[in-house]
Amino acid sequence: MGNDIRVLLVDDQELVRYGFRLLLEAQPGITVVGEAADGAQALGAVDRLHPDVVLMDVRMPGISGIEATKRITGLRPDIRILVLTTYDLDEYAFAALGAGASGFLLKDTRPGDLVTAIHAVHSGDAVVSPRITAKLIEVAAPHLGVLRTVNADAALSELTAREREIFVLIARGETNSEIAAALYLSESTVKANVGRVFFKLSLRNRVEAVIRAYELGLVGQ
Repeated sequence: MGNDIRVLLVDDQELVRYGFRLLLEAQPGITVVGEAADGAQALGAVDRLHPDVVLMDVRMPGISGIEATKRITGLRPDIRILVLTTYDLDEYAFAALGAGASGFLLKDTRPGDLVTAIHAVHSGDAVVSPRITAKLIEVAAPHLGVLRTVNADAALSELTAREREIFVLIARGETNSEIAAALYLSESTVKANVGRVFFKLSLRNRVEAVIRAYELGLVGQ
């Protein structure tokens, strides 16, 4: 238990928190250390409980999930925020990624995928569900039309064949562990390649990777 991932649940619906607690407490390697019903309570709980990962609702009374995410990551960048929302097209949830969240999932995500996502963000990975990836491209597409003429081969010339392969999988919403399994590589090897891809293409995160891949015509709507 000493090495368990410490999780804080933040949601204004008690029944939702109860369901997540039941699910996560049945998982080896995860301990739910507390709950909060809004952003203000979440800030206090972070100070008291020192969680590793926060499951953060977006729309809550008072301090929203976005503002709470911004404050938590600003003060404690070591804490990972995994945003959960009911809506697959939610400007507030997209803003949460910009506020420093490490992941964005829908509340109807399969239990196993949620557990995988918690482990992924705890290890330093980022998670954006495939449905959100598709919506991100849909939202960004009207503003990227002229960029689709960019020569992909020229733009990607600095990437090795392996790095390009990994770049496409990142853009499809795959986590490092999923990429490792698909390509029969270790997670450390994948993580190193992801870092090189981001450096060579001047990307800050997976959201920018999705947009850039769309610009280059590597993924579509």
